[in-house]
Amino acid sequence: MEEIIYSELTPCNFHRNSLDSFIRHQEVKECWRIQNGMWVLIPHPFTEDWDLSELRELASEIEYRLTNGWSGFGAWQNRRLIGFGILDETPFGSRNQYLDLVHFYVSEPCRGLGVGRRLFSMAAQKAREAGAEKLYISAHSSKESQEAYRRLGCKLAEEIDPVLAAKEPCDVQMEYLL
Repeated sequence: MEEIIYSELTPCNFHRNSLDSFIRHQEVKECWRIQNGMWVLIPHPFTEDWDLSELRELASEIEYRLTNGWSGFGAWQNRRLIGFGILDETPFGSRNQYLDLVHFYVSEPCRGLGVGRRLFSMAAQKAREAGAEKLYISAHSSKESQEAYRRLGCKLAEEIDPVLAAKEPCDVQMEYLL
């Protein structure tokens, strides 16, 4: 297996085409939903699969954000981006205790190799250095995604951000204590 190189993302190493070979594919069978005030796992089969235009739209957003106060972290293999995390460094919450991990993805063929754990650790370290107490994650509700976040040490958010929750109403609002 080729070496994986981790680095901070900058406008110098990240651009509109950086995600062209990224595979955001996930076969979802079950998702977490709130029913009668309780979290339950329900059958909800669908395929999450981004095409080139969606990847380039996201890459353009990230490129813009990297020049406007957000931080990014990438995992590279053969000069291809195989994982990334994007952190908004604007504090929020009742005590400004949170920083938002806005995007966090690992390309499908590279999942299970520790790439996500390493990128998450890099984002957490940056958030600590910025003075945050917690990372906030509006996380995909699929069973597999939730298991991955829980393995990283994330739990349900104690304080829900109404704007982020409304933006992705099916996501699970989570946090990670730094």
